[in-house]
Amino acid sequence: MKIYFLSLGCDKNLADSSHMLGLLSKEYEITDICEDADIAFVNTCAFINDAKDESVNTILELAELKKNNLKFLVISGCLSQRYYEDLKNLIPEIDGFLGISAINNVLSDLQRIVAGEKVYDLPDINLSQHIVEKRFMAPPFHYAYLKIAEGCDKKCSYCSIPNIRGNYRSIPKEELIKEAKYLAENGASELILVAQETTVYGQDLYNEKYLPKLLNELSEIEGIEWIRVLYAYPEEIDDNLIEVIKTNRKVCKYLDIPIQHSSDSILLRMGRRTSNEDLRRIISKLRKEIPDIALRTSLITGFPGETEEDHRNLIDFVKEIGFDKLGVFKYSREEGTLAYNFDDQVKASVKNRRQKEIMKLQAEISMELNSKFKDRVTKAIIDGYDPQNDVYIGRIYRDAPDVDGCVFIENATNLISGSFVNVHITDYDKYDLIGEICDESCE
Repeated sequence: MKIYFLSLGCDKNLADSSHMLGLLSKEYEITDICEDADIAFVNTCAFINDAKDESVNTILELAELKKNNLKFLVISGCLSQRYYEDLKNLIPEIDGFLGISAINNVLSDLQRIVAGEKVYDLPDINLSQHIVEKRFMAPPFHYAYLKIAEGCDKKCSYCSIPNIRGNYRSIPKEELIKEAKYLAENGASELILVAQETTVYGQDLYNEKYLPKLLNELSEIEGIEWIRVLYAYPEEIDDNLIEVIKTNRKVCKYLDIPIQHSSDSILLRMGRRTSNEDLRRIISKLRKEIPDIALRTSLITGFPGETEEDHRNLIDFVKEIGFDKLGVFKYSREEGTLAYNFDDQVKASVKNRRQKEIMKLQAEISMELNSKFKDRVTKAIIDGYDPQNDVYIGRIYRDAPDVDGCVFIENATNLISGSFVNVHITDYDKYDLIGEICDESCE
C-alpha cells in the first residue's frame, strides 16, 4: 500500500515526521502524489490559530479523497493530541489519531487501522520516547533538523506547548550522536539543532546545561561542516555556550533568540524571565564576544494589554538593536493558557497594523545590514538551482533554511547541493544577497 505523508508546522514536526516515515517505509511505499495513495497521513500543528486552521483545512481536503481512491486517513501531532475529541465528530473520515508520544507505535497503529479498527493512541504527553532507528531521508539531503528535547517547562502565559507537549525532556546524548552520524552518512553536512528550548538541554539528565558539550561532540562527526542552534532562550545563554559559538569552527556564528517583546510590563504579563535591561545586556555581551554573530529573534505583537506606548517601546528597541533576522507573530488567543482570560484583548486590526510597522522597519534594517556584505567574500552552502532565473541558491552562515534569506549565485555551473563554495557578494536587496563564485579565501 502507498502512503502520502504530509508534515505541517514547525521544524520539530519535520524531525518527528522523518522518524515516523523511517518506520512506515519498512512496510509501505511512500508517495508524494496524494491521488495515488491508499493512506493519507498528516502530522499536524496546533500552536496558533493559523496553524490549526491550516491543519483542519488540509485534513478536510484529504477527507474528500476518501470518496475516490483513498482508503484511510490518519493524523498525528499537536492537533491530534489536543483536539481529537472534537475532530472525531467534526471529521468522521479520520481513521486514526496518534498523540505526540505515539511515534514508536506508528507502524503497529497503522496495521490496526488497515485491519479496520479505529485507533486512538494518545499516551501520556510526558512519556520520554525517542526513535533511534534510521530516519527516512527525503530531499533536501544536505541539511537536517536534529531535535534534542521535547516539551517545555517555561509556561509562558501565551503558550499552549506545555499543555500539548508536556514537560521538558532531553533526548540522551548517545541517541543524538548516533542519529547525527546516520544523517552525516546519508548526505547531511549541516545540522540544525531544535527543541522548544535548546539552551537548557541536558539539565534533566546530566544536572548541567549540556548544550555546549553536545555541540563539541557533534562537531567531531565526519561530514558535518555546519551546526546551527535555534530557539535559545536569552536568560539561559551562558559563557560556556558563547565560548563554543566563538571558537568551534563548525558551529555557525548564528543564534536564534526568541525575545517576544521589549516592554517590561508586557514581558511580565507574558511570564517571560527577562527584562528590557536583561535583553540589552545579553545581546551586548554576545556581540562583544562574537562580533560577527548573526542574531535572529521572534516577537509577538498585540498581546493583551499592549498599549501604543508598549508598541513604540518595541519599535525603538528593534531599531536600536538591529537584529539580523526577525519575525513577528500576531498574538493568538489559545485555550488553556493564562493569557486567554486576560482583559484588554487587542483588536485584530491593531495587531495587523503593528505587525506591518515592525516588519517595514526590519526590512530597512535588513537592507542596511546586507549592504555591508557587498564586495566581501563569504562561504556559502548550495541549496539548489533555479532554472527559471538561471541562478544557484545558497545560504551563508547568517541564514537558516526556510526562515531567513539566501544568496543568489550567478554565472555558475555544475554546483552540487550540499557543497560549500566561496562567493563574492556583488549586490543585495532587502533580504537576500547576490554573488558569484570566486577563488579568493573567505574572510
